Amino acid sequence: MPSWIDGRPAELLSVRDRGLAYGDGLFETIAVSGGKSALLERHLARLADGCARLQIALDLALVRAELLAFSGELGDGVAKLIVTRGDGLRGYAPPSPSQSRRILQGSAKPVYPHEHAERGVRLFPCVTRLAEQPVLAGLKHLNRLEQVLARVEWQDAEHAEGLMLDTAGRVVEGVYSNLFLATGGVLQTPELSRCGVAGVMRAELLAQAGRRGLACTVRDISLADLLAADEVFLCNSLYGVWPVRALQGHDWPVGPLTRKLQAIARDLLDC
Repeated sequence: MPSWIDGRPAELLSVRDRGLAYGDGLFETIAVSGGKSALLERHLARLADGCARLQIALDLALVRAELLAFSGELGDGVAKLIVTRGDGLRGYAPPSPSQSRRILQGSAKPVYPHEHAERGVRLFPCVTRLAEQPVLAGLKHLNRLEQVLARVEWQDAEHAEGLMLDTAGRVVEGVYSNLFLATGGVLQTPELSRCGVAGVMRAELLAQAGRRGLACTVRDISLADLLAADEVFLCNSLYGVWPVRALQGHDWPVGPLTRKLQAIARDLLDC
């Protein structure tokens, strides 16, 4: 599988890179099919927002051109784009000026059990909580230790994903997915202004639902709200939509809104 650094085939990275030292950067995980990048504009928009908020200089036109070329070479698989602030010396203060670094890694598409999409998945109730940090909320930054710790909590095949709450007990997301629920025909997804990752599939599903006249809202969601929902599903930019059928002793059916959004997501990922 190919790997590029700053637009050229390479696999060696400087030990002075601030992404390695401090997690000083961002990443995007992009589905590639037939040489085309799915949800490309959503990925680039989130990356641009993240770079602006972290004050990392980036030539977005150059990134776009490299992604298109890299996806063409990859053909089918997953392109992981990492942008770091580049090299620096010891200490938190960023060098001035700094030269951002672009890393592209190619991998095969993950193979998920067919049952996840058809019958739904069981959620594991993670003990690890997400800390509130509004400055970083929504960003897909390189500091993902909360997710690493949460993912270590279960090893069995019974659970396909974990449910993550924040320190106040609000429902936020899955370990590597965003979460939606439907109650009374209204789609709802957690507010991500305190913590969590604002996924590109989440953003696109909200937009698609709005265009189709489906009622949807973004708000704080409690565990009681989740358990009272008619339908629950997960989404991300690689697998699309998975219905959620169970959390501990609670069960949900796979409902019509879930199937509608699942079909939309499938079309979005079919480049």
